[in-house]
Amino acid sequence: MTRLSVEMLAADTVEPITSAGHAQLGIAVLAGIAVIVLLITQFKLHAFLSLTLGSLALGAIAGAPLDKVITSFSAGLGTTVAGVGVLIALGAILGKMLADSGGADQIVDTILAKAGGRSMPWAMVLIASVIGLPLFFEVGVVLLIPVVLMVAKRGNYSLMRIGIPALAGLSVMHGLVPPHPGPLVAIDAVGADLGVTLALGVLIAIPTVIIAGPLFSRYAARWVDVPAPERMLQALGESGQSPDERLSKEPRQRPAFGPTLLTILLPVVLMLSKALVDIVIDDPENTVQRVFDVVGSPMIALLAAVLVGIFTLLKPAGFGKERISPLVEKSLAPIAGILLIVGAGGGFKQTLIDTGVGQMVLDISKDWSIPALLLAWLIAVAIRLATGSATVATVSAAGLVAPLAAEMSTTHAALLVLAIGAGSLFFSHVNDAGFWLVKEYFGLDVGQTVKTWSVMETIISVVAGGLVLLLSLVI
Repeated sequence: MTRLSVEMLAADTVEPITSAGHAQLGIAVLAGIAVIVLLITQFKLHAFLSLTLGSLALGAIAGAPLDKVITSFSAGLGTTVAGVGVLIALGAILGKMLADSGGADQIVDTILAKAGGRSMPWAMVLIASVIGLPLFFEVGVVLLIPVVLMVAKRGNYSLMRIGIPALAGLSVMHGLVPPHPGPLVAIDAVGADLGVTLALGVLIAIPTVIIAGPLFSRYAARWVDVPAPERMLQALGESGQSPDERLSKEPRQRPAFGPTLLTILLPVVLMLSKALVDIVIDDPENTVQRVFDVVGSPMIALLAAVLVGIFTLLKPAGFGKERISPLVEKSLAPIAGILLIVGAGGGFKQTLIDTGVGQMVLDISKDWSIPALLLAWLIAVAIRLATGSATVATVSAAGLVAPLAAEMSTTHAALLVLAIGAGSLFFSHVNDAGFWLVKEYFGLDVGQTVKTWSVMETIISVVAGGLVLLLSLVI
């Protein structure tokens, strides 16, 4: 467990800032979440402001002094940003390097060149899963949409047969596998081991993405049999990014497939290596373990990938020294909103804990027969359905169930994170920006989007949640 996690757990055991009973705290939680939901869905207020105001409402209704509520929120915000802010920034830089250098296109072209016919949906899910490791979901969608449209048109495939596997790969990576913001925040909140969570996340992600991607796409293509929309093909062509041009026009310079893939997988390999060494050696004073504890730490692993990427991605693509700094600057601007939402979510989480809500959930759950992992999944599902945001669902659910991890083993704490992540993906609908992103890009109506995208997200959530519960019985 990291020093930050130990400090967080120590902070979680302090006396509550209010003496409210369980009933008042329960009302405060419902009111705080209701404020967040109302502000996001009805007033279209940014999630950062909604979480901030919801935290204040929670503390006020719980009877806590407002100055202490503000202190709790600020402390939670600061701790969360300190814990995951650098990782999100490094992930954004790596993703930008991959996109701008042509490395992402190189991976896509190489895999597509070896695929065809029935193997194409499997190729698409492989592409999306690899690309989705360092890229945020929205960026991955924008990057892969031209490829999906081109493949569907050229191969005369139903759009859903190609599109669903790509979306499934991106969504599973986003919800279950660090260094994406949601899993990172949950890991930070419950004090889970990142390497173990990453290993178990990949283990669960593989069957989940197969079921929700290539297998489900067969049925999705029957339910919604649509071709690639000409409107979107023309729009992409008018902007100079038509699918045909994207894949047929060779860039002046492009990084090779092997080095590009190794760069993407480098942080995963380093973090998994740390987890393996910790299990095999299990001696904090051992020199080998101490070395891997450093090189396999999330910050160093991602930083190493960024530095390696300068030589494996940017240099082969012809990027001189003068272009690297502007690229980094452009990659950081879009994540400002994400960092604020994540930080405010951490503030909301700390307010829940400091008002005694976390302890209340722990006390009440002792009298229930429901497993802690299922409880975490259900809470994340409820918040996801209400707010439409997987990130808000993750950070809020993590704050509510964090005390449940105090007596869990390392593996079960990691599974708690994955249960939250799985629940946060449940049934994306009209209050989720991703719903409308998919609808517009694929030229679907609302009903068709529900039959395909929404059902796919539900399959991911249920399958991943079920695998989490299954693993909890055997490890």
